[in-house]
Amino acid sequence: MRIPGWVLFLVRRGVILAATVVVAVYVTIYIANMGGYVDEIVKGEVLLRVSESVRANPAYRGLNETVIRSLIDQLYRNELDRLGFNQPFVVRSINYLWDALSLNLGRALFLSSDSGSRSVRIIIMERLPNTVLLFTTTQLILFFLGLFSGLYLSRRYGSRLDRVMSLLTPLSSLPGWFYGLFLILIFASVLRVLPYGGMVDIPPPTDRLEYALSVLRHMILPVLSWLTAYFFISSYTRRTFFLIFSSEDFVEVARAKGIPEPLIRRRYILRPTLPPIITDLSLTLIASWTGAIITETVFNWPGVGSLFYVSSVIFDTPVLVGLVVIYAYLLAVTVFVLEIVYALLDPRIKAGVATG
Repeated sequence: MRIPGWVLFLVRRGVILAATVVVAVYVTIYIANMGGYVDEIVKGEVLLRVSESVRANPAYRGLNETVIRSLIDQLYRNELDRLGFNQPFVVRSINYLWDALSLNLGRALFLSSDSGSRSVRIIIMERLPNTVLLFTTTQLILFFLGLFSGLYLSRRYGSRLDRVMSLLTPLSSLPGWFYGLFLILIFASVLRVLPYGGMVDIPPPTDRLEYALSVLRHMILPVLSWLTAYFFISSYTRRTFFLIFSSEDFVEVARAKGIPEPLIRRRYILRPTLPPIITDLSLTLIASWTGAIITETVFNWPGVGSLFYVSSVIFDTPVLVGLVVIYAYLLAVTVFVLEIVYALLDPRIKAGVATG
């Protein structure tokens, strides 16, 4: 029985994406451990912690130095066995890879969740909703503002508003956190109408409505900083994108036939641009789930970005690997779904799949 072409196409894409995820995760594990160097640092810290705990224990003060050193050595080896550091790094890296791919993210070396758990999964899932709330909201607002403003400007090419937007585009060369510093200075320090940072007032309101309003107040400045930084370049890019499609021959033929302009925009301009627009939206949303390290740090937002920064500084490898694994899976699933969406939206790709 002949296997349909679209099945072979999806299988090939799935195998390639799976192999990419495996390689990316292993490279991350190797880099995060610096080829095993970080593990040596951890071993040193474990030895120091065990030594301090033994020497500070009043029950051992009467023992001589030889016995104390022997006890420290025994407890140190037991701790290494518990952590799995009694094996070579190559073997440990394969174990790390299998655990990561099976989402058995293990326990953090140093970090803990607000509830006191050392589970990497709990630590990440505690921060991920905060990042999704802030940056997914921001990216959605930015995406649709850029989309509709770009479409509006493409219909008014050369107008005064179009020229103003083009002049303001260089403002997007600076990152969002840079504008965030000025916004904090103006609205928090001088005007005192918005909070400096954080996610909610301290102490947090007990009423749900007041709590939600407090979170919204804390979101205003980081959202506004990103809109200030990226709105103009987003609008300009969309406007140029739609202008390119508006000048295609099939669009000119449709205008020559007297087809109404709204129908032309919907059928001959928007529809052919759906695949790249959907791609941009999907990848934007996935990227927003990783947060923004500097922005979250500037606004003291307890999200994944600030978690990534802290775990990088203190070399908490399990947390770093867990963050990369979750992102890799999200990205791979998104790309695979996009392949199916392309085949449904673009007849050329669909025909290629059917014949391939």
